[in-house]
Amino acid sequence: MAHRSGHHSDAESDVTWRAHYSTDEKGREIVDWEGPDDPENPFNWSRSYKWLITITTCFISILTGLPAGAYSAGNTYMEQDFGISQDNFPWLTWATASWNVGAALFPLLFVPLTENSGRMPGYFIAYIIFLIFLVPSGVATNFATMITTRFFGGGASSVAINIVGGTIADIWKGPAERSVPMSIFGMTSVVGIALGPFIGGAIQTNETTINWHWIYWIQLIFDGALLPVFYFILKETRGDVILARKAKRIRKETGRQVYAKAELESEKLSTMILVSFKRPTKMLFTEFVVFAFTLWVSFAWGLLFLFQSSVPQTFSANYGFNTFQGTLVQLALSVGAIVGTIINPFQDRLYLQSARKNKEVEGKPIPEARLYFSVPGSLLFAGSLFWYGWSSYPHVHWIVPTLAIGCIGLGIYAIYMATVTYLTDAYEKYASSALSAASLGRNSFAGAFLPLASQSLFNNLGFHWAGSLLGFLALVLSGVPVLLFFKGKYLRSRSPFIAEATFDTGESDERRKTHGIEGSKGMGGPQGQAKPTAPRI
Repeated sequence: MAHRSGHHSDAESDVTWRAHYSTDEKGREIVDWEGPDDPENPFNWSRSYKWLITITTCFISILTGLPAGAYSAGNTYMEQDFGISQDNFPWLTWATASWNVGAALFPLLFVPLTENSGRMPGYFIAYIIFLIFLVPSGVATNFATMITTRFFGGGASSVAINIVGGTIADIWKGPAERSVPMSIFGMTSVVGIALGPFIGGAIQTNETTINWHWIYWIQLIFDGALLPVFYFILKETRGDVILARKAKRIRKETGRQVYAKAELESEKLSTMILVSFKRPTKMLFTEFVVFAFTLWVSFAWGLLFLFQSSVPQTFSANYGFNTFQGTLVQLALSVGAIVGTIINPFQDRLYLQSARKNKEVEGKPIPEARLYFSVPGSLLFAGSLFWYGWSSYPHVHWIVPTLAIGCIGLGIYAIYMATVTYLTDAYEKYASSALSAASLGRNSFAGAFLPLASQSLFNNLGFHWAGSLLGFLALVLSGVPVLLFFKGKYLRSRSPFIAEATFDTGESDERRKTHGIEGSKGMGGPQGQAKPTAPRI
């Protein structure tokens, strides 16, 4: 293969292109970065600009997640306007379910497309659709409209949020650099939902002049005003897309047949959508590791939404708190996630140090080292649910169950981060599919339908035993990180997906040879592999 780099002059154009070129087996010119220090490579952008992109996209994650929880703050007034009684069943929660179903399905279909089209079109198309569907939610005169519009709003929101993880992977190279940015992204994923009820409650503190419709109007005004700000701050971060655009400009302006490698390897749109939908579904039901993590994170995520109902229910009954006071209590979930963000770099340090002990691949951190903090975190999560249930007495000061809620938020963060990072490490080039499978279960099963059980659960069992039931379930599921911590190596060795998941061809061959696993076919193996997408959940 021939190589040449540096400036290239063409007689047919006065344009000088700075790039590295090579030729493939068909004699086509392939454009690439000009060495490891090429300033156009997103990994080489200034640290200050990379942090600006990280904070901006994480802020987008918070903004697009807020309506998920802000909706519940208007329940009392929507009951009156829609003529719905929630005495026997939380009918209004169906609009929360529709939001989460959209959040489960849309990323499967649309996030992988950003690998070829670019992150920025994905962000802005999703963000604009998100803004558009705030309008019909704000003017809704019947509940059917609310359910329908929140399905599309939740889908667009989830697409924007899921692209953030990809953006972080585009600009921060390696697990050490990505440690703090990914911790912040994990925090904003939790906080965006947990902060919603407070925002909705704050908007309605004076309900005589501002009704529940303003939950959407104020978000629309604020989020819409930030759209041009985001446009001027952000630029494309996907390296393959940047090179493809450069190749297209060279072809257009010089007539030379220059291509980016990604252009030659890209698959048809229909194939990408099919793979991105079918493989996660297959992994969810055939990969024990994916199935176990999905159960674990789905239950934890479902409680984020369940608490939007249970906190107003318990604090109103025990302490006479109004809607806004109840939303202040729910801020404890966000505080717990922030504490988790402060602690998480220590977990990442232990993970990186595990590379010295890795007997499978020398110098590479061990996936199970991602679980050090998640074991005590999941036990804290379970214990705090008992704490929350059995401190729900009128004679117990309200700060006691509030502290329990904060610890629950910390536990949810620990579980979320363990799921994201472990599945990314274990499945590598199939990480997108593994995380999509977990996201599908997290949003569609627990996030959508667990909150529907909140009212009956706490009314029929009482606050104390309802908290205990949740605590027992969490205690059982806390066995997931313990099992994976001690048996993860064995379980990974039995997975045909993981046997082929490494980007290192030699390592992949050795895995299959060592464990006697044949190469997967169809959707399970490289033949059906869409371009790997960045970590997301």
